[in-house]
Amino acid sequence: MDRAIAPSIQNQRQRRRWLLAVGAVAVAVAAVLAFRFVLKPSISRNDILTARVETGDVEASLTAAGTIIPGREAVLTSPIQSTIRRVAVAIGAQVKPGETILELDKELANSSLAKLDDEQLRNQNKNSQLQLTLERSLNDLRIQAEVQAVKVNSLQSALRDEQQLLKIGGGTAENVRQAELNLAVAQLEAQRLARQIQTQQRSNAADVRELGYTVSMQQRSISELATKLRQADISSQQPGVVTWVNEDIGTTVQAGDPLARVADLSSFRVRATISDTYADALHPGDPVVVRINDTDLRGSIASVSPSVDKGVLTFYARLENPKHPVLRPNLRADVFVVTRAHHGVLRVKNGPFYTGGKEQPVYVLANGKAVRRTVRFGDSNFDHVQILDGLRAGEEVVVSDMKEHAETPELLVKE
Repeated sequence: MDRAIAPSIQNQRQRRRWLLAVGAVAVAVAAVLAFRFVLKPSISRNDILTARVETGDVEASLTAAGTIIPGREAVLTSPIQSTIRRVAVAIGAQVKPGETILELDKELANSSLAKLDDEQLRNQNKNSQLQLTLERSLNDLRIQAEVQAVKVNSLQSALRDEQQLLKIGGGTAENVRQAELNLAVAQLEAQRLARQIQTQQRSNAADVRELGYTVSMQQRSISELATKLRQADISSQQPGVVTWVNEDIGTTVQAGDPLARVADLSSFRVRATISDTYADALHPGDPVVVRINDTDLRGSIASVSPSVDKGVLTFYARLENPKHPVLRPNLRADVFVVTRAHHGVLRVKNGPFYTGGKEQPVYVLANGKAVRRTVRFGDSNFDHVQILDGLRAGEEVVVSDMKEHAETPELLVKE
Protein backbone atom coordinates (compact mmCIF):
# COMPACT_ATOMS: atom_id res chain seq x y z
CA MET A 1 0.00 0.00 0.00
CA ASP A 2 1.29 3.48 -0.97
CA ARG A 3 2.46 5.99 1.60
CA ALA A 4 2.28 9.77 1.39
CA ILE A 5 5.55 11.67 0.65
CA ALA A 6 6.71 13.80 3.42
CA PRO A 7 6.43 17.61 2.88
CA SER A 8 10.15 18.07 3.56
CA ILE A 9 11.02 15.75 0.75
CA GLN A 10 8.63 17.53 -1.62
CA ASN A 11 10.14 20.92 -0.75
CA GLN A 12 13.62 19.58 -1.34
CA ARG A 13 12.63 18.26 -4.74
CA GLN A 14 10.98 21.59 -5.63
CA ARG A 15 14.12 23.52 -4.70
CA ARG A 16 16.21 21.15 -6.79
CA ARG A 17 14.00 21.77 -9.84
CA TRP A 18 14.24 25.55 -9.36
CA LEU A 19 18.02 25.40 -9.04
CA LEU A 20 18.30 23.33 -12.17
CA ALA A 21 16.08 25.79 -14.06
CA VAL A 22 18.04 28.81 -12.83
CA GLY A 23 21.34 27.10 -13.67
CA ALA A 24 20.11 26.25 -17.16
CA VAL A 25 19.05 29.89 -17.72
CA ALA A 26 22.42 31.14 -16.42
CA VAL A 27 24.30 28.76 -18.69
CA ALA A 28 22.17 29.88 -21.67
CA VAL A 29 22.76 33.58 -20.92
CA ALA A 30 26.48 32.99 -20.49
CA ALA A 31 26.59 31.06 -23.76
CA VAL A 32 24.78 33.86 -25.62
CA LEU A 33 27.12 36.50 -24.18
CA ALA A 34 30.16 34.43 -25.01
CA PHE A 35 28.87 33.82 -28.57
CA ARG A 36 28.26 37.53 -29.12
CA PHE A 37 31.71 38.34 -27.81
CA VAL A 38 33.33 35.80 -30.12
CA LEU A 39 31.41 37.04 -33.19
CA LYS A 40 31.94 40.80 -32.55
CA PRO A 41 33.85 42.32 -35.56
CA SER A 42 37.50 43.00 -34.88
CA ILE A 43 40.74 43.87 -36.68
CA SER A 44 44.40 43.43 -35.88
CA ARG A 45 46.45 46.54 -35.21
CA ASN A 46 49.24 45.08 -37.36
CA ASP A 47 46.91 44.91 -40.35
CA ILE A 48 46.10 48.60 -40.51
CA LEU A 49 47.96 51.84 -41.09
CA THR A 50 47.07 54.91 -39.07
CA ALA A 51 47.91 58.60 -39.10
CA ARG A 52 47.26 61.47 -36.72
CA VAL A 53 45.30 64.56 -37.63
CA GLU A 54 47.61 67.58 -37.58
CA THR A 55 47.74 71.22 -38.56
CA GLY A 56 49.77 72.17 -41.61
CA ASP A 57 49.73 73.19 -45.26
CA VAL A 58 47.84 71.46 -48.07
CA GLU A 59 48.65 72.26 -51.69
CA ALA A 60 46.03 71.01 -54.14
CA SER A 61 47.88 69.63 -57.15
CA LEU A 62 47.62 67.75 -60.41
CA THR A 63 49.91 64.76 -60.86
CA ALA A 64 52.03 64.41 -64.01
CA ALA A 65 54.75 62.03 -65.13
CA GLY A 66 58.10 63.75 -65.54
CA THR A 67 61.54 63.08 -66.96
CA ILE A 68 64.70 64.96 -66.02
CA ILE A 69 66.39 66.39 -69.11
CA PRO A 70 69.48 68.58 -69.57
CA GLY A 71 68.96 72.31 -69.29
CA ARG A 72 70.62 72.74 -72.68
CA GLU A 73 71.07 70.12 -75.36
CA ALA A 74 72.53 70.81 -78.81
CA VAL A 75 71.39 68.70 -81.75
CA LEU A 76 74.17 68.37 -84.35
CA THR A 77 72.85 67.82 -87.87
CA SER A 78 74.45 66.85 -91.17
CA PRO A 79 75.40 69.92 -93.25
CA ILE A 80 75.54 67.93 -96.52
CA GLN A 81 74.24 64.78 -98.12
CA SER A 82 76.90 62.20 -97.42
CA THR A 83 77.75 58.98 -95.63
CA ILE A 84 79.12 58.47 -92.13
CA ARG A 85 82.84 57.81 -92.38
CA ARG A 86 84.04 57.64 -88.77
CA VAL A 87 82.70 58.05 -85.23
CA ALA A 88 85.38 59.66 -83.11
CA VAL A 89 83.60 59.91 -79.74
CA ALA A 90 81.43 57.35 -77.96
CA ILE A 91 78.16 58.02 -76.15
CA GLY A 92 78.74 59.35 -72.65
CA ALA A 93 82.10 60.94 -73.44
CA GLN A 94 82.95 64.49 -72.44
CA VAL A 95 83.69 66.79 -75.40
CA LYS A 96 85.25 70.23 -75.69
CA PRO A 97 84.21 72.98 -78.11
CA GLY A 98 85.54 72.20 -81.59
CA GLU A 99 86.37 68.56 -80.78
CA THR A 100 85.40 66.24 -83.65
CA ILE A 101 82.61 63.83 -82.77
CA LEU A 102 81.82 62.33 -86.18
CA GLU A 103 83.30 62.59 -89.68
CA LEU A 104 81.38 62.52 -92.97
CA ASP A 105 82.65 61.50 -96.41
CA LYS A 106 83.58 64.71 -98.26
CA GLU A 107 84.39 63.29 -101.71
CA LEU A 108 81.04 64.05 -103.31
CA ALA A 109 80.90 67.52 -101.77
CA ASN A 110 84.46 68.29 -102.93
CA SER A 111 83.48 67.29 -106.45
CA SER A 112 80.44 69.57 -106.31
CA LEU A 113 82.60 72.42 -105.04
CA ALA A 114 85.08 71.96 -107.89
CA LYS A 115 82.21 72.03 -110.37
CA LEU A 116 80.90 75.27 -108.86
CA ASP A 117 84.39 76.78 -109.11
CA ASP A 118 84.59 75.88 -112.82
CA GLU A 119 81.17 77.38 -113.45
CA GLN A 120 82.25 80.54 -111.66
CA LEU A 121 85.33 80.86 -113.87
CA ARG A 122 83.10 80.48 -116.91
CA ASN A 123 80.73 83.15 -115.59
CA GLN A 124 83.63 85.51 -115.02
CA ASN A 125 84.84 84.92 -118.57
CA LYS A 126 81.33 85.58 -119.87
CA ASN A 127 81.32 88.81 -117.91
CA SER A 128 84.54 89.93 -119.57
CA GLN A 129 83.25 89.01 -123.02
CA LEU A 130 79.95 90.78 -122.42
CA GLN A 131 81.65 93.96 -121.30
CA LEU A 132 83.84 93.93 -124.45
CA THR A 133 80.81 93.37 -126.70
CA LEU A 134 78.78 96.08 -125.02
CA GLU A 135 81.68 98.51 -125.11
CA ARG A 136 82.16 97.86 -128.84
CA SER A 137 78.48 98.52 -129.58
CA LEU A 138 78.57 101.70 -127.53
CA ASN A 139 81.74 102.90 -129.29
CA ASP A 140 80.07 102.36 -132.69
CA LEU A 141 77.15 104.53 -131.63
CA ARG A 142 79.46 107.21 -130.32
CA ILE A 143 81.37 107.32 -133.62
CA GLN A 144 78.09 107.58 -135.50
CA ALA A 145 77.08 110.44 -133.21
CA GLU A 146 80.36 112.24 -133.82
CA VAL A 147 79.96 111.80 -137.58
CA GLN A 148 76.42 113.10 -137.36
CA ALA A 149 77.62 116.11 -135.34
CA VAL A 150 80.10 116.94 -138.07
CA LYS A 151 77.34 116.57 -140.64
CA VAL A 152 75.10 118.92 -138.66
CA ASN A 153 77.91 121.53 -138.52
CA SER A 154 78.39 121.22 -142.27
CA LEU A 155 74.69 121.65 -142.97
CA GLN A 156 74.57 124.66 -140.66
CA SER A 157 77.36 126.27 -142.72
CA ALA A 158 75.56 125.42 -145.93
CA LEU A 159 72.38 127.03 -144.61
CA ARG A 160 74.22 130.18 -143.69
CA ASP A 161 75.75 130.29 -147.19
CA GLU A 162 72.37 129.93 -148.90
CA GLN A 163 70.89 132.60 -146.65
CA GLN A 164 73.77 134.95 -147.56
CA LEU A 165 73.38 134.24 -151.26
CA LEU A 166 69.65 134.94 -150.98
CA LYS A 167 70.40 138.34 -149.41
CA ILE A 168 72.73 139.38 -152.26
CA GLY A 169 70.46 137.92 -154.92
CA GLY A 170 72.74 135.02 -155.80
CA GLY A 171 70.47 132.32 -154.41
CA THR A 172 66.87 131.32 -154.23
CA ALA A 173 64.41 130.81 -151.42
CA GLU A 174 64.00 127.18 -152.52
CA ASN A 175 67.67 126.49 -151.86
CA VAL A 176 67.36 128.06 -148.42
CA ARG A 177 64.35 125.87 -147.54
CA GLN A 178 66.16 122.77 -148.78
CA ALA A 179 69.19 123.64 -146.66
CA GLU A 180 66.95 124.19 -143.61
CA LEU A 181 65.25 120.83 -144.24
CA ASN A 182 68.55 119.00 -144.56
CA LEU A 183 69.78 120.58 -141.33
CA ALA A 184 66.59 119.68 -139.43
CA VAL A 185 66.84 116.05 -140.57
CA ALA A 186 70.50 115.88 -139.56
CA GLN A 187 69.72 117.38 -136.14
CA LEU A 188 66.92 114.82 -135.54
CA GLU A 189 69.30 112.03 -136.48
CA ALA A 190 71.88 113.43 -134.03
CA GLN A 191 69.24 113.51 -131.28
CA ARG A 192 68.24 109.92 -132.11
CA LEU A 193 71.84 108.79 -131.84
CA ALA A 194 72.24 110.62 -128.51
CA ARG A 195 69.13 108.90 -127.09
CA GLN A 196 70.30 105.56 -128.49
CA ILE A 197 73.66 106.02 -126.76
CA GLN A 198 71.88 106.70 -123.44
CA THR A 199 69.61 103.67 -123.93
CA GLN A 200 72.58 101.51 -124.83
CA GLN A 201 74.44 102.65 -121.74
CA ARG A 202 71.49 101.72 -119.48
CA SER A 203 71.06 98.41 -121.31
CA ASN A 204 74.77 97.65 -120.94
CA ALA A 205 74.61 98.44 -117.24
CA ALA A 206 71.55 96.15 -116.79
CA ASP A 207 73.25 93.29 -118.66
CA VAL A 208 76.39 93.70 -116.57
CA ARG A 209 74.35 93.79 -113.34
CA GLU A 210 72.44 90.64 -114.32
CA LEU A 211 75.60 88.72 -114.99
CA GLY A 212 77.06 90.22 -111.80
CA TYR A 213 74.10 88.83 -109.85
CA THR A 214 74.75 85.42 -111.35
CA VAL A 215 78.41 85.64 -110.37
CA SER A 216 77.49 86.78 -106.83
CA MET A 217 74.93 83.97 -106.39
CA GLN A 218 77.46 81.45 -107.62
CA GLN A 219 80.04 82.83 -105.21
CA ARG A 220 77.60 82.51 -102.31
CA SER A 221 76.89 78.92 -103.30
CA ILE A 222 80.62 78.26 -103.36
CA SER A 223 81.09 79.89 -99.95
CA GLU A 224 78.15 77.97 -98.43
CA LEU A 225 79.38 74.63 -99.75
CA ALA A 226 82.92 75.40 -98.58
CA THR A 227 81.54 76.22 -95.12
CA LYS A 228 79.52 73.00 -95.08
CA LEU A 229 82.62 71.05 -96.07
CA ARG A 230 84.47 72.54 -93.11
CA GLN A 231 81.52 71.50 -90.93
CA ALA A 232 81.55 67.93 -92.27
CA ASP A 233 83.73 67.07 -89.28
CA ILE A 234 80.83 67.26 -86.80
CA SER A 235 81.79 69.04 -83.57
CA SER A 236 80.04 70.85 -80.74
CA GLN A 237 80.25 74.57 -80.10
CA GLN A 238 79.78 74.06 -76.36
CA PRO A 239 81.33 71.74 -73.79
CA GLY A 240 79.18 68.84 -72.68
CA VAL A 241 78.49 65.13 -72.80
CA VAL A 242 77.54 63.16 -75.91
CA THR A 243 74.12 61.73 -75.09
CA TRP A 244 73.52 60.18 -78.54
CA VAL A 245 75.45 59.67 -81.78
CA ASN A 246 74.63 57.87 -85.03
CA GLU A 247 77.13 55.02 -85.00
CA ASP A 248 76.01 53.37 -88.27
CA ILE A 249 79.18 53.85 -90.32
CA GLY A 250 78.46 53.91 -94.05
CA THR A 251 74.85 55.01 -93.61
CA THR A 252 73.67 57.68 -96.04
CA VAL A 253 72.43 60.84 -94.36
CA GLN A 254 70.63 63.81 -95.87
CA ALA A 255 71.32 67.44 -95.13
CA GLY A 256 69.57 68.30 -91.85
CA ASP A 257 69.47 64.74 -90.47
CA PRO A 258 70.48 64.59 -86.76
CA LEU A 259 73.85 62.96 -86.16
CA ALA A 260 74.58 63.58 -82.47
CA ARG A 261 73.34 65.29 -79.33
CA VAL A 262 75.56 67.07 -76.83
CA ALA A 263 74.08 68.01 -73.47
CA ASP A 264 75.26 70.45 -70.85
CA LEU A 265 74.85 68.39 -67.67
CA SER A 266 75.66 71.25 -65.33
CA SER A 267 71.95 72.09 -65.04
CA PHE A 268 68.65 70.33 -65.66
CA ARG A 269 64.97 70.93 -66.31
CA VAL A 270 61.87 68.72 -66.43
CA ARG A 271 59.73 67.47 -69.31
CA ALA A 272 56.33 66.30 -68.04
CA THR A 273 53.21 64.77 -69.57
CA ILE A 274 49.62 64.92 -68.35
CA SER A 275 46.15 64.16 -69.69
CA ASP A 276 44.84 66.83 -72.04
CA THR A 277 41.72 67.11 -69.86
CA TYR A 278 43.81 69.35 -67.58
CA ALA A 279 45.00 71.61 -70.41
CA ASP A 280 43.00 74.61 -69.15
CA ALA A 281 44.53 74.25 -65.66
CA LEU A 282 48.15 74.61 -66.82
CA HIS A 283 49.73 78.04 -67.25
CA PRO A 284 53.33 79.23 -67.56
CA GLY A 285 54.54 80.34 -64.16
CA ASP A 286 52.37 77.91 -62.15
CA PRO A 287 54.38 76.40 -59.23
CA VAL A 288 55.36 72.74 -59.40
CA VAL A 289 56.90 70.23 -57.03
CA VAL A 290 59.21 67.62 -58.59
CA ARG A 291 59.62 64.51 -56.44
CA ILE A 292 62.64 62.26 -57.05
CA ASN A 293 62.62 59.35 -54.63
CA ASP A 294 62.28 61.16 -51.27
CA THR A 295 63.55 64.55 -52.47
CA ASP A 296 61.18 67.38 -53.39
CA LEU A 297 62.41 70.15 -55.69
CA ARG A 298 60.35 73.24 -56.35
CA GLY A 299 60.04 75.06 -59.66
CA SER A 300 57.53 76.51 -62.07
CA ILE A 301 56.06 75.76 -65.49
CA ALA A 302 58.27 77.29 -68.19
CA SER A 303 56.15 76.46 -71.25
CA VAL A 304 53.16 74.37 -72.31
CA SER A 305 53.13 72.62 -75.67
CA PRO A 306 50.33 73.93 -77.89
CA SER A 307 49.71 70.50 -79.44
CA VAL A 308 48.24 67.31 -78.01
CA ASP A 309 49.47 63.84 -78.98
CA LYS A 310 47.07 60.94 -78.38
CA GLY A 311 45.36 62.70 -75.50
CA VAL A 312 48.64 63.63 -73.79
CA LEU A 313 49.81 67.19 -73.20
CA THR A 314 53.51 68.00 -72.71
CA PHE A 315 54.88 70.86 -70.64
CA TYR A 316 58.33 71.91 -69.40
CA ALA A 317 59.30 73.07 -65.92
CA ARG A 318 62.30 75.03 -64.70
CA LEU A 319 63.74 74.25 -61.27
CA GLU A 320 64.74 76.70 -58.56
CA ASN A 321 67.86 74.58 -58.04
CA PRO A 322 68.69 73.12 -61.46
CA LYS A 323 72.07 71.85 -60.19
CA HIS A 324 70.81 69.69 -57.30
CA PRO A 325 72.99 66.56 -56.80
CA VAL A 326 70.01 64.21 -57.13
CA LEU A 327 69.34 65.29 -60.73
CA ARG A 328 70.36 62.89 -63.50
CA PRO A 329 69.44 62.86 -67.22
CA ASN A 330 66.44 60.66 -68.15
CA LEU A 331 65.59 60.13 -64.47
CA ARG A 332 61.88 59.54 -63.84
CA ALA A 333 60.10 61.86 -61.43
CA ASP A 334 56.63 62.70 -60.16
CA VAL A 335 55.57 66.23 -61.00
CA PHE A 336 52.85 67.94 -58.96
CA VAL A 337 51.35 71.10 -60.44
CA VAL A 338 50.09 73.23 -57.56
CA THR A 339 46.66 74.71 -58.33
CA ARG A 340 45.66 75.97 -54.84
CA ALA A 341 47.45 76.31 -51.50
CA HIS A 342 45.95 76.23 -47.97
CA HIS A 343 48.04 77.17 -44.94
CA GLY A 344 47.48 76.24 -41.30
CA VAL A 345 44.57 73.84 -41.90
CA LEU A 346 43.69 70.43 -40.44
CA ARG A 347 45.14 67.63 -42.53
CA VAL A 348 45.84 63.93 -42.49
CA LYS A 349 48.17 61.80 -44.56
CA ASN A 350 46.71 60.60 -47.84
CA GLY A 351 46.18 56.89 -48.21
CA PRO A 352 43.96 54.14 -49.62
CA PHE A 353 41.12 55.18 -47.31
CA TYR A 354 40.57 58.41 -49.26
CA THR A 355 38.45 57.87 -52.36
CA GLY A 356 38.36 61.47 -53.52
CA GLY A 357 34.91 62.35 -52.27
CA LYS A 358 34.05 65.51 -50.40
CA GLU A 359 32.32 63.51 -47.65
CA GLN A 360 32.94 59.89 -46.67
CA PRO A 361 33.15 57.64 -43.58
CA VAL A 362 36.49 57.01 -41.88
CA TYR A 363 37.49 54.98 -38.85
CA VAL A 364 38.87 56.80 -35.81
CA LEU A 365 40.82 54.89 -33.13
CA ALA A 366 39.75 55.41 -29.54
CA ASN A 367 39.84 53.16 -26.45
CA GLY A 368 40.88 50.06 -28.39
CA LYS A 369 38.13 50.48 -30.95
CA ALA A 370 37.85 51.80 -34.50
CA VAL A 371 34.68 53.84 -34.70
CA ARG A 372 33.19 54.88 -38.03
CA ARG A 373 32.68 58.60 -38.44
CA THR A 374 31.57 60.77 -41.38
CA VAL A 375 34.16 63.38 -42.32
CA ARG A 376 34.10 66.27 -44.81
CA PHE A 377 37.27 66.73 -46.87
CA GLY A 378 38.63 69.65 -48.89
CA ASP A 379 41.53 69.73 -51.34
CA SER A 380 44.14 67.01 -51.50
CA ASN A 381 47.52 66.14 -52.95
CA PHE A 382 49.77 63.13 -53.07
CA ASP A 383 50.76 63.55 -49.41
CA HIS A 384 47.84 65.05 -47.47
CA VAL A 385 44.08 65.56 -47.46
CA GLN A 386 42.48 68.71 -46.05
CA ILE A 387 39.88 68.14 -43.30
CA LEU A 388 36.94 70.52 -43.19
CA ASP A 389 34.78 68.87 -40.51
CA GLY A 390 34.45 65.68 -38.49
CA LEU A 391 37.95 65.32 -36.99
CA ARG A 392 40.07 67.14 -34.43
CA ALA A 393 43.80 67.65 -34.24
CA GLY A 394 45.53 64.74 -32.53
CA GLU A 395 42.93 62.08 -33.38
CA GLU A 396 44.24 58.89 -34.95
CA VAL A 397 42.65 57.83 -38.22
CA VAL A 398 42.86 54.52 -40.09
CA VAL A 399 44.34 55.31 -43.51
CA SER A 400 44.25 51.73 -44.83
CA ASP A 401 41.59 50.52 -47.24
CA MET A 402 38.53 49.64 -45.10
CA LYS A 403 36.06 48.71 -47.83
CA GLU A 404 35.54 45.24 -46.28
CA HIS A 405 34.16 46.90 -43.15
CA ALA A 406 32.26 49.71 -44.84
CA GLU A 407 28.96 48.80 -43.12
CA THR A 408 30.42 48.10 -39.67
CA PRO A 409 29.91 50.99 -37.22
CA GLU A 410 32.53 49.78 -34.74
CA LEU A 411 35.51 47.42 -34.76
CA LEU A 412 37.60 45.98 -31.96
CA VAL A 413 41.29 46.63 -32.46
CA LYS A 414 43.39 43.69 -31.32
CA GLU A 415 46.96 44.49 -30.34
